[in-house]
Amino acid sequence: MHLIVVGGGPAGVAAALQGAELGAQVTLVERGRVGGTSINEGPAPVRTLARAARLARDARSWQTFGLRGQPPTVDLEAAIANALRVAHYSHDVKRMSDYIERYGVTLNQQAGVTEFVDEHTIATADGHTVAGDAIVVAVGGHPGRLPIPGAELALTYEDIRHLTALPDRVVIIGGADTGCQLASILADFGSTVTLLEFADRLNPRADQDVSRGLLGAFQDRGMTVLTSTAARRIEQVDGGFRVDYEQLGQQQGQEEGQQEGQQESQQESQQESQQGSITADVVFFAVGWPGNVDAMHPERAGLETRNGYLVVDDRLRSTVPHIFAAGDANGVSMLVPSARREGQVAAENAVLGTSRRVRHTIVPTGSFTDPEYGSVGLTEAQARERYDVEVATVRYDDLLRPVADARSGGFCKLIVEADRQIILGAHVLGEYSAEVIQMVAACMAANMRVEQLADLPFAFPTFTEAVGMAAQKCVRQLGIARIAQQWSDLRPHTEDPA
Repeated sequence: MHLIVVGGGPAGVAAALQGAELGAQVTLVERGRVGGTSINEGPAPVRTLARAARLARDARSWQTFGLRGQPPTVDLEAAIANALRVAHYSHDVKRMSDYIERYGVTLNQQAGVTEFVDEHTIATADGHTVAGDAIVVAVGGHPGRLPIPGAELALTYEDIRHLTALPDRVVIIGGADTGCQLASILADFGSTVTLLEFADRLNPRADQDVSRGLLGAFQDRGMTVLTSTAARRIEQVDGGFRVDYEQLGQQQGQEEGQQEGQQESQQESQQESQQGSITADVVFFAVGWPGNVDAMHPERAGLETRNGYLVVDDRLRSTVPHIFAAGDANGVSMLVPSARREGQVAAENAVLGTSRRVRHTIVPTGSFTDPEYGSVGLTEAQARERYDVEVATVRYDDLLRPVADARSGGFCKLIVEADRQIILGAHVLGEYSAEVIQMVAACMAANMRVEQLADLPFAFPTFTEAVGMAAQKCVRQLGIARIAQQWSDLRPHTEDPA
């Protein structure tokens, strides 16, 4: 059995190693260097820049803790060099390529774009061909660009490594995860940031409370956030670039009564579109992540694609039974933990002929923003569409650790199905959100009921205590157990519970 894996990111490496583990002869072909976007350009280096931004932010709070001295200035080139050090770590220290080859995988790096010859054969850019019994496509994706005049003038997050000086003014087009991360990092470094989002709220896929809280935090830090806004043109002008935009209706951040209680009246009396423009030193696109599959000429293998992604079923099998797709190449769940899982399952189904399914119901995610946010499972809106739910929210200013750290802005929200008392989702905004949300994901994977979570002891003082407090609050609201309300649960200046 010869398994070909195309693409050496998290999905491809996982597929290649799993295929070799199962006894297949495996060839892994990578157009550049193994590790993919997550190691070489994405989460690893960007998270390192976010760490530098967080240190710069923390330095501005020294006086709160009785510390004296001048906060450091940002040396952008040095910060980027350190981020690239982390990107190189997997290669120079962990020696990822050597490990893959020692595992028995034939590794072909720097192969350029790989194309299909037919349904069993691929060809690399240098003219070499490889034929196999099964193929796993894991070619990932690339930063998207809007089809507007001047789009070629904008950068993407991949270009941040080429900046030699911190831009004074930045416009970021796209307010989902990547756009919010770029905005937060550059704002902490000292840039003046304007964020344009086409949807009616910031980070539209996030839970609405996370979206609202993140918007408030960004505005408090001096960022300009324009939602319901479409970028129409980018032009080079003296001193930088001008972005022309159009505002389409109501902005997020107005009074909540207008947001939640007047949707029909908004539709009946929608504001007229308004044009505007803003000048910046640098413009970034953060507008999606199209797949790279079309560059492989999938039609030569009889494959069906959609928007640059390979169409697959829940077994990761394409329209050609022996060809599978994992990770960003299939567009199903564009996250590193999902990619690794899909790579393993795709390899097993390809090598053993099994029919394992992949479901992305419990995938914890965390951001690199300030404040951080983390999520797992359903949002509140999604949960209410499907179930009778109970929701409990604990604010960080009710915990000792956030107050001690002077980072008391934030919350932990727990969403529970009322009938079965199972956890449907959780959303956290504030410090250490990615770590906090992982704990909830583990409880969900173990099928714990909310009363079991409420009974767990938590280390004190920690941010994770918020999870236990939310679970106890939910249990009280459901009336399924009598748990005394602790003093720390009380809002300041409220009356004692009766």
